[in-house]
Amino acid sequence: MQVEEKPRSNFKSLPGEMKPRERMFAVGPENLSDQELLAILLRTGFKGKSVMQMAEELLASEGGLSGLSDNSLQSLSRKKGIKNEKATTLAAAFELSRRLLTKKRQIYDTPFTSPKVVADYFIPKFRDKLAEEFHVVLLNAGNMIKKDVCISRGNLDSSVVHPREVFKAAIDHLAKSVILVHNHPSGNPEPSRSDMATTKKIVESGKILEIPVLDHIIIAGNLYSSFTEKGLL
Repeated sequence: MQVEEKPRSNFKSLPGEMKPRERMFAVGPENLSDQELLAILLRTGFKGKSVMQMAEELLASEGGLSGLSDNSLQSLSRKKGIKNEKATTLAAAFELSRRLLTKKRQIYDTPFTSPKVVADYFIPKFRDKLAEEFHVVLLNAGNMIKKDVCISRGNLDSSVVHPREVFKAAIDHLAKSVILVHNHPSGNPEPSRSDMATTKKIVESGKILEIPVLDHIIIAGNLYSSFTEKGLL
């Protein structure tokens, strides 16, 4: 009786010309597909599923690399065939790419010419945050962005911010004006009543200290809203 051979689930089961690691050395990482690069990170598949099939199905179910990278570490670890070790590898790779992107989009010593300048910097920085963070961006007399300071990290719904923390950072770094930035993990970039009340309080304090608030920008996923653009400042 002939026993049917079960498909093997790691790179060794793939023909030589199909092995992503070998292809990377032959043609360079920039010429590999998303599926091949993901397969290299996953290393092995699972019973009845090769690593290339696993990578293909993951990308299809998550809408590509962008969708897959939006998963938390815990969410990744719950996907079939991934478990904790592979989840940490993927989460580390995604986090490194976000940090690199953020550093390449460095805003320090950049003139503040529009809310988009600041939003483009903070979108990758905030994309996977599960809790709100409130930052103050400090500018000099020439409207050059000098520093980004995290003032508060909150829970899923709100972050507690007081004007004294905002302007202590501004005074300590001799800022001439500030921009407020925070994220909405909910994905809705529209300002809440609490956002508007907090902004009003900070703006009024800034007038007394003669440190104007130029804008308050809310980041939500790939979207943003600006108090200045909405006429709320």
